[in-house]
Amino acid sequence: MDGSGEPEMNRFGTSSDFNRCVVVTGAGSGIGRAVALNLANHGWQVALVGRRAEALKDTVLLAGAGTTIELFPCDIADATAVDAMASSVTEQFGRVDALVNAAGVNTPLRSLETLTRVDFHRVMETNLHGAYYCTQAFLPLMRERHEGTIVNISSEAGRQASAKAGSAYVVYKFGLSGLTQSINAEERSAGIRACCIFPGDVATPLLDQRPSPPPAETRAQMLQPDDVAACVLLALTLPSRAVVEELVIRPRYVQAAL
Repeated sequence: MDGSGEPEMNRFGTSSDFNRCVVVTGAGSGIGRAVALNLANHGWQVALVGRRAEALKDTVLLAGAGTTIELFPCDIADATAVDAMASSVTEQFGRVDALVNAAGVNTPLRSLETLTRVDFHRVMETNLHGAYYCTQAFLPLMRERHEGTIVNISSEAGRQASAKAGSAYVVYKFGLSGLTQSINAEERSAGIRACCIFPGDVATPLLDQRPSPPPAETRAQMLQPDDVAACVLLALTLPSRAVVEELVIRPRYVQAAL
């Protein structure tokens, strides 16, 4: 206890609370995998969510000894599947302290001239609708405990439109920003906070979906998934009185030169 009679805070919450549970979507690769591994190695119980069970199993194999990680394969574009997944997570862990929406897809044909309606809806359903479904599924658990943090992984394309990212991706990333602001506007009094992280170029498998994927030497100069994972850890482990509403992280290279 501190002098106020309240439990003393540390980076994981109260001094008696070391079993925090986080749900990470897109945990089979890229930023989602890096976030899951980093949090697991910092003592969090981690629920891995993704469409491909085999990819989630690969994430588990990369985790350090003594970590607590469980797999919950789920297509987050399916609201019914998300509700079932949330029930399974709750049954397994009994609580959810944090949600990291890191799932993301794109399409090679992404300009307004070439983007099909089918691909537009696929990007929206997986990336934006999925984040919304997961948020709604886990908010009740957070409200019950009067605490929780939701982190949405956006992109610089969610602050300034980019032809490189494509119109569907831009629309979805702007939507994540609005979702984050809505959580903070509506759920602050319930002890829930949200953070939107806006990374510049990150070297993930999603780059392979660009019309002209960048070469290895270019990817080496980009942000790495672990850089974004460190930002997520910061947003989650700040004392509950503080909220990082937006965080922009960029590689140090001059993007125009690449």
